[in-house]
Amino acid sequence: MRVLLTAAATTALVISGPLTATAADQGPQGPVGGDLLTTKPTVVADGATPPAVQASAYVVADLDTGAVLAAKAPHAKLRPASTLKTLTALVLLPRLKKSDVVTGTDADAGIEGSKVGVYPGLRYSVDLLFKGMFLASGNDAVHALCAHDPGGVEGTIQRMNQKAKEIGALDTTVTDPTGLDADGQYSSAYDLALFAKAGLARPDFAEYASTKFTAFPNVGNKGTYQVANQNKLLFNYDGALGIKTGYTTLARNTFIGAARRNGHTLVVTLMNAPHGITEDATNLLTWTYKNYNQLDPVGTLVKPAAPPPKAAGTAEKKTESGTTQPPRSRTVLNPGQAVQSLALRVPAWAYAGPPVLLLGLFLRRPRSLRRRRH
Repeated sequence: MRVLLTAAATTALVISGPLTATAADQGPQGPVGGDLLTTKPTVVADGATPPAVQASAYVVADLDTGAVLAAKAPHAKLRPASTLKTLTALVLLPRLKKSDVVTGTDADAGIEGSKVGVYPGLRYSVDLLFKGMFLASGNDAVHALCAHDPGGVEGTIQRMNQKAKEIGALDTTVTDPTGLDADGQYSSAYDLALFAKAGLARPDFAEYASTKFTAFPNVGNKGTYQVANQNKLLFNYDGALGIKTGYTTLARNTFIGAARRNGHTLVVTLMNAPHGITEDATNLLTWTYKNYNQLDPVGTLVKPAAPPPKAAGTAEKKTESGTTQPPRSRTVLNPGQAVQSLALRVPAWAYAGPPVLLLGLFLRRPRSLRRRRH
């Protein structure tokens, strides 16, 4: 009897166990991109000594090969300031039509921080708002773009956090798409390099990042005023591709810059720098190009995770503005999971049924014994 009951209980646990005790994804072991890429404020390079810079953290990497060639505290979680707008762009660019027209609101104009000059009642193309975001780091342009996208600001924040995970930027947490010093908002020099790599793979991102000037309409549509790119690397470094600068009181100066020379596309990211950000970026890029053949990689920029395959018959839907909305998700179970799922729905007492029936057979006395008692 005890043996049968024990077997029944064991069977129930074996069937239900994998569903109730599934181990959580532990993620990669060690620092993302390699063991040498840590949060420690130690400069890491192999083959030559990089110039001293004032930033608390930086990364220099080859975007063509993904090799990290020099780093300092690459995974230190620091405030990104407006360099975070590169991740904002990665989320919004594929979702918004450049020809859409957006009307400025009081909420756009009243936002804190740097502005390009979005005024209530004035009409702007999505294309122009992206230029205002990249060149002038306009928080008002960011707000207008987020508000135009289904889901608004909160939806953009959720998609930014999801996008960061997809491309391996695990140091990043987004709470404000403008990059302002919001509570709990952090990134790293390593993650900024991943944003640059993903961004420059898009022709529209690369074009906005390298645009030097644009014109914005004045109030009342009375002419325009010129807006210049704040990334000074574009104006004084041969082969510069631009990308994004940032500054807040708590983040101090942050920077993402890229250049293409001698068949190599390099990116340099810097965080928490007191001043001289353009000079530091210039020195690091020049040093890397000069010593490129002597440098050995100290890490790598991870590749984005492959997107999950779409189930058959789940076509994406488009909104009236032309943006894409994903289909409703459906869960498909493999045969083993299906059996486990069905087993989990069976009441626990049912597993004891078969042993009880068998018990009756063991307890039933043979006829020969019953006849002897009469």
